[in-house]
Amino acid sequence: MAALTKDRDTPRRDGLLNAYPVKAAVLIYAGALVMLDGGYAAPGATATAKVAAGRADETADNSAGLDGALTVNVSRGVFRFANSAAGDAIAQADVGATCYIVDDQTVAKTDGTGTRSAAGKIRGVDSAGVWVEI
Repeated sequence: MAALTKDRDTPRRDGLLNAYPVKAAVLIYAGALVMLDGGYAAPGATATAKVAAGRADETADNSAGLDGALTVNVSRGVFRFANSAAGDAIAQADVGATCYIVDDQTVAKTDGTGTRSAAGKIRGVDSAGVWVEI
């Protein structure tokens, strides 16, 4: 495509809410940490080479469907997820660092020796969990 030679009406999205096709044979609960697996939304899980997408705004039950049979609305922002335990627990000193996906509600301090994908940046820690910017 050639460079512009006149004004262009370029569509815009705010990027805070996205609809993603859901991966085959998965159930995503509302409030779950969602990751992209080959471009399809899936519940957060310990896995490599996945991309954190945000928090599911609704339940999407594609457990009997093929890739893309459903879509799910996913919000980006700062959300509180459960903190991991023991040596992978996130502390106040970790604010600003990257945390990693353990499952669809839990994040950890480390990548589990290369077994976990990044969830996002730690923005806060309290007694109820970890605030993560996705």
